[in-house]
Amino acid sequence: MMRTDRLAVHGIEAVGHHGVLDTERRDGQVFKVDLVLGVDTSVASRTDDLQDTVDYGTLVEAVKRAVETDPVDLIETLAQRIADLCLRVSRVQWTEVTVHKPEAPIEAAFSDVAVTILRSRP
Repeated sequence: MMRTDRLAVHGIEAVGHHGVLDTERRDGQVFKVDLVLGVDTSVASRTDDLQDTVDYGTLVEAVKRAVETDPVDLIETLAQRIADLCLRVSRVQWTEVTVHKPEAPIEAAFSDVAVTILRSRP
């Protein structure tokens, strides 16, 4: 799975209303997403044509919309939603998705809460 080229986009920010608490659903908070995509870039490197690789600009827009809509309780569910989006792109062989919830309602000092999932085509 990890023997392909890797295309990464880190720190995609969007406000979502995910969480189990009423205040999280009502007020929303910033989520950050990191993507790593397994993509064969050999054709694109020869042709220098966007059609031969992943249009990460379009994918980032879709990820941002996925965070901003349809609230869920768990960041694990959100990460799976994003992984499914990535794998719909025909050139993506596998994806590693990390969803960060830096404003999670925890009664302690912390810098981040994150879940990372790795998914591939069957």
